[in-house]
Amino acid sequence: MKIGILQTGLAPEALKDMGDYPDMFARLLDGNGFTFQTFRVVEGAFPKDVHDCDGWLITGSRHGVYEDHPWIPPLEDFIRAAFAARVPVVGICFGHQIVAQAMGGKVEKYAKGWAVGPTEYDFGDHSLRMNAWHQDQVTVAPPSAKVIATNDFCTNAALLYDDRALTVQAHPEFRSEFVDGLMKTRGKGLVPDALMAEATGRLSLPLDTQTMAGQIAAFFKQERA
Repeated sequence: MKIGILQTGLAPEALKDMGDYPDMFARLLDGNGFTFQTFRVVEGAFPKDVHDCDGWLITGSRHGVYEDHPWIPPLEDFIRAAFAARVPVVGICFGHQIVAQAMGGKVEKYAKGWAVGPTEYDFGDHSLRMNAWHQDQVTVAPPSAKVIATNDFCTNAALLYDDRALTVQAHPEFRSEFVDGLMKTRGKGLVPDALMAEATGRLSLPLDTQTMAGQIAAFFKQERA
């Protein structure tokens, strides 16, 4: 199964030795029989058609989905076209937010601030700990979305759009050393020092990223009409 990675942001140059975002997703989903092709939509490089790949994965980004970038409207159009064609879409962080915005939800810079580092998410019958790195979040879910994960800070932490899209606010692809690097590069002057210090104290906690990877892989592979 060929997965197209729609890259909406670039990892900081100082952290490139840990890999760029597509590398992280290839590593996260390794062993599931997927092949990957990256499209740097953040630089205007889009697939020709939603059927160019068997599924699509939209990465995180330092940009906001509500910002005025020339590549955001065509990305929303692409998402809606994939929905119409029933080509599965997975969205992570920015990807989670842009799918919600494209489908009629609302994304905002959250008034209560940032979520950083290992964070617990309630998936109903189980809880998963994954790394977070966001201030923006989906504050109003689209009518077509079902909330499948939440916590006290992020109500719409994961959304399921029947068999069309699965989106997650957290970053299962981020290892804790990468989050530590983000705090030391992008976090300075952006994320409150006290929050970063508290998050640093949790970086050694075990993560449930492989459980989330299994859910993503199962979503891509499920049979569709």
